[in-house]
Amino acid sequence: MALKIGITQTETKGHNYPKWILDSGEEIELVELSYEKYNLEEISICDGVLFTGGIDIHPNNFIPDFEGSYPNSPSDFSYQRDKYEFEVLSICLEKKIPILGICRGLQLFNIFFDGTLVLDIGPEGCKAHKEEESKDKCHKVELVKDSMLNKIVKLDSGICNSAHHQVIDKLGLGLKIGAHDEQGLIEAIELINPENQFLMAVQWHPERIPDKESPLTKNIKEAFLAASKLYSNHVIVNI
Repeated sequence: MALKIGITQTETKGHNYPKWILDSGEEIELVELSYEKYNLEEISICDGVLFTGGIDIHPNNFIPDFEGSYPNSPSDFSYQRDKYEFEVLSICLEKKIPILGICRGLQLFNIFFDGTLVLDIGPEGCKAHKEEESKDKCHKVELVKDSMLNKIVKLDSGICNSAHHQVIDKLGLGLKIGAHDEQGLIEAIELINPENQFLMAVQWHPERIPDKESPLTKNIKEAFLAASKLYSNHVIVNI
């Protein structure tokens, strides 16, 4: 029976995520979780859910009554996408479905757990992290010793790609840091107690790291799919 992996709809480079998952060699059926269709009922057939990158989450989700603008903010937000994906996440947590967040996905997880974001990391931060002319930046990440991510990628540090201008400010409740950059900006998060559910999120884009053998892409995907396979067989994941 094919593994069913949900992928949230995105307006930004969305073709990369299905290709990345399907390149695993596993027998996989993809399920588009679409904020336009608002198909929450499709979550019940998913063995794992991937939360994609994309435009900024509206600051009202973590700054009450936010008004105005900030550097590098999008020309428009997607309230519907924000609402839909928070609902998807809530259902996944309730059902203990394995979840992987990428870029915006990491930020969504953090906000859901009552964390906050830095709205813009400034010119120097963007110079190292924000994509230019649709090309990712590259920088070093350091893995937190004995974190779930550290055990999965089997690295103390590595080089990742980068295409963001926001980062975690206050870490959400029940979460811990899995990786950070050399300046201390958070690059990965996971649950403090990961025994009952696979939850991981990275600020980089493993789906488009050029080196497909890099543990920062290959091992993350393999761990997510392994957890999804265990879930499909009603086995609790314990890393």
